[in-house]
Amino acid sequence: MEKTGIIRFGIVGTNFISDWVITGGSQDTRFRAAAVCSRSEETGKTFADKHHIPHIFTSPEEMAASGTIDAVYIASPNALHCPLSLLFMKYGIHVLCEKPLASNLHEADAMMRAARKHKVVLMEAMKPTLTPNFKQVIKNLPRIGKVRNYFSSYCQYSSRYDKFKEGIILNAFRPELSNGALMDIGVYTIYPMVVLFGKPNRIQASGVLLSTGADGCGSVIFEYEDMRAEIIYSKIADSYLPTEIQGEEGTLTLDRINTISTVSYRARGSEAPEDLSLIRDKDEYYYEVAAFIDTIVNDERESAINSLTNSRIVMEVLDEIRRQLGVVYPADL
Repeated sequence: MEKTGIIRFGIVGTNFISDWVITGGSQDTRFRAAAVCSRSEETGKTFADKHHIPHIFTSPEEMAASGTIDAVYIASPNALHCPLSLLFMKYGIHVLCEKPLASNLHEADAMMRAARKHKVVLMEAMKPTLTPNFKQVIKNLPRIGKVRNYFSSYCQYSSRYDKFKEGIILNAFRPELSNGALMDIGVYTIYPMVVLFGKPNRIQASGVLLSTGADGCGSVIFEYEDMRAEIIYSKIADSYLPTEIQGEEGTLTLDRINTISTVSYRARGSEAPEDLSLIRDKDEYYYEVAAFIDTIVNDERESAINSLTNSRIVMEVLDEIRRQLGVVYPADL
């Protein structure tokens, strides 16, 4: 970290999510996009020019050893999350890694051991749980009384599925990259559940596998000691259902679990909901970058919400769902 308090970020991956993270991160005065790494120098230069990034690399090893960055945002395919994170942490670089944190629990554990060994921050870039509206959910959860059910849906037809049906297999449906509907969007429904309620006691999953062995959609029932939870997710069909947390005294409703714009509370027997939504004064990606930087500058080892404990539980849950569905990645073998 520079003496000015600026955190110099390296960016691995030049896709649209990297664009969004830089846009949001730039609203924090401590954020500076200092370097980009792309397999193609031309692609890297185009990306660097767009975001005024001074350093371009085609090798992650060269960027890690360059001394030009304090932290790295990793937006590579899921199968590369672990090896890239281990590489950067070895050089004492803090890691903000896209969700899901790793391909499996074995990899996640290796990443967490490395973070502790090298005394760096490792955080999963699960943005919704760090936003003001999710914090409204946490704050108002006691109002609904004894929680009995959590339901969440994230079903979004992927344009990449059209290519899939044409016989063109893009990254989204390639098991060798540890991809599929669960890892791409299903995780959005699971992470908030774990933050709020912890590890479930029992998991029952079903889903549809595509010809590549990747999952296209699924549904999961979770059992807790005195409540249940249910999620549905899909990349091959759309849904417009909200997320609900149902208690004996009332219900909290969230419009979209991946981007929470509205939160409402309805007391049992009430005819009208109470709007709890907070108007965002920042880009939605600002909050995850700011939380990550806060953790670094406060000399903490992990985020309070997107903690290593929560990320580890989520990884355990993802592994069990994939086991029941029969989704196997090369990283598992």
